[in-house]
Amino acid sequence: MPYSVYLKKNEEKRILAGHSWVYANEVQRVEGKDKNGSLAAVYAADGRYIGSGYINHASKILVRIFLRNEDTDEKQFYLSRLKECAEYRAKLGQGYDDCCRLVFAEADGLPGLIVDKYGDYLVMQCLSLGIHLRKKLIAECLAELFAPKGIYERSDAAVRAKEGLPPEKGILFGEVPDEIVVRENGLLMSVDVKNGQKTGYFLDQKENRFALRRYCADAEVLDCFCNSGGFSLNAATAAKQVIAADISPLALENVQKNCRLNGIQNVAVQCGDVFELLREYKRENRRFDVVVLDPPAFCKSAAEVKDACRGYKDINILGMKLVRPGGFLVTCSCSHYMTAPLFEKMLAEAAVQSGRRARAVEIRSQAPDHPALLGEDETRYLKFFVLQIL
Repeated sequence: MPYSVYLKKNEEKRILAGHSWVYANEVQRVEGKDKNGSLAAVYAADGRYIGSGYINHASKILVRIFLRNEDTDEKQFYLSRLKECAEYRAKLGQGYDDCCRLVFAEADGLPGLIVDKYGDYLVMQCLSLGIHLRKKLIAECLAELFAPKGIYERSDAAVRAKEGLPPEKGILFGEVPDEIVVRENGLLMSVDVKNGQKTGYFLDQKENRFALRRYCADAEVLDCFCNSGGFSLNAATAAKQVIAADISPLALENVQKNCRLNGIQNVAVQCGDVFELLREYKRENRRFDVVVLDPPAFCKSAAEVKDACRGYKDINILGMKLVRPGGFLVTCSCSHYMTAPLFEKMLAEAAVQSGRRARAVEIRSQAPDHPALLGEDETRYLKFFVLQIL
């Protein structure tokens, strides 16, 4: 007998507003019995049907709803929804044809599924049990719709542990090389889909990287937490000199490789802890026209927000002190727990404590191939501020 999940009174309001997740503590009772990861129907306390999704008793998120009107999750459903995802990206125009996020989980009505396109190859992440159990079907649909040369699985994200799933990597279809070269913003970028961070590259900053160029004309730029050099190379198209800083030697090797691919010679790399590096520059009274701060998420749970705010504030104070008067601080946060109002409040406090005045020049979010679902704040996670430091 399929599962039927009945919510406590008034717990349906958030889901009716567009959210996909049903938490275990919101549930009054569960009727029926089926395999974990199977389809479950969700009802309000008064018996109204809300939607259906995959159930996982091992997770705090008991059900991830993705069917609101449809009544099946068979192959035709996946073909139809994946086709809708591709049609939306096609509307974004040139620049999203060579590399883009093809499926963005909840925001695309497929909770727990990430699919990124890198040229002729696809990279898939299965972050929930229900999607994990259907990955072969989904890969089959992707191959049928898009005819890629290969599909690689990068289901090695730590969040899978919350679903009771081990990390997994490997080829799901065709063949996938160790290195894929894609074109982004007119630049060639080498992507390591097998061992690079996330699925190999941070596609969500595509338009923000291009936006950086306007602030870098004939500038000295410091790009912190540079990873494979997306911001560094975009800055280098206009800048006098760029320093790309990261703690990972492998990341800096990728920066140098990407510079060679594009014939860029005005980027120098510096390996080390970015916090210590910024303090060293401050002691040396070193200054830059543009400082870019794009750190990894400092908080991955609500309990870590307070400590994360201190970390973000410390690094932004240091960054502001290194910017020449009239120059720019470009600063980001990729944690949805660090909300935009909280991030802006932190920046205002950092300006006061740095002894500098700052004015917001540009405020952006993630690229449009990472759409944010109204009613589900978790899908709007990236904050990108350009501040002029006076």
